[in-house]
Amino acid sequence: MSETSVLRFLDTEALVDAARSRFVDVVTTAQAARGSASVVLTGGGTGIALLEALRKDSGAIDWAQVDVYFGDERFLPAGDPERNEVQASEALLNHVPVHPDRVFRMAASDGPYGSDPEVAAANYAQILGSHSDGAQTPAFDVHLLGMGGEGHINSLFPHTDAVREKHHPVVAVENSPKPPPVRITLTLPAVQRAKHVWLLVAGAAKAEAVAAAVGGADPDDVPSAGAHGSESTVWFVDAGAASELDNT
Repeated sequence: MSETSVLRFLDTEALVDAARSRFVDVVTTAQAARGSASVVLTGGGTGIALLEALRKDSGAIDWAQVDVYFGDERFLPAGDPERNEVQASEALLNHVPVHPDRVFRMAASDGPYGSDPEVAAANYAQILGSHSDGAQTPAFDVHLLGMGGEGHINSLFPHTDAVREKHHPVVAVENSPKPPPVRITLTLPAVQRAKHVWLLVAGAAKAEAVAAAVGGADPDDVPSAGAHGSESTVWFVDAGAASELDNT
C-alpha cells in the first residue's frame, strides 16, 4: 500500500493554501515528464475553495495540457448550480485556458442519456477507458476528495452497493442518503488508480470519521478508509477535523 500522511493545519485557509501549492507541484512535475497531466476534481466547500485558490497560480500550470475529470456528479439538468461541474467551472475552469475537449463532464439528466443514470455511468466509464492505455481508467496524477461527516467520498456512502463495487470504475447511485438521490460516481477501484489521492477535510463534525479512516476502518463502514493512491495518500485536515487523531 502507498504511503499515507496526515497534514494538519490551524484552519481551512492554511489547508487550502498548502493543497494549492502541492497541486501546482504535482501537475507541473507530471507535465515536465509527459507533457500533460490528469486530475480529478471534487465538490464541497473545501474542494471548491481549493479550485478558487488555484486561480492565483493560473500561469504556473499549462492548463491546455491538463485532462480534467470529476469524481462524482449530481444527476441534474445541465447548468443546475448543484452540479459539481458547474461549481468547478465558476470556481476555476472558466478562469483558466483549459481546453474544452479535455474537460470530461459527467452527463446531465437532460443530456443524451435522458433520465437513465446507468447509461450515463456506462458512458463515463467508456470515456475513462478511452484515455487509459488499455486499463479501465487513467492513472490520474491526483484525485481530489472531500469527505462527509459519515465518511463518504464522491457519492460512495456507507453500506451501499456503490462503495462495495469491486470491478466497475463508474456506477449510478439512485438512492443517495444525501439529496439529490440520483448521482454518478467513480468507485474505489477508480480512486485507487490515481497516483496521488488527497482528502481535503475541515471541521470538527468530521473528526470521528477522519480518525476511523486513518486508523484503518472497513471502507464499507467508512468509505474514505478505502481511498488510497498508488503512490501516496494525503489527508489535509484542519484543527477541528484532526481533533480525534492521536497526537503521536
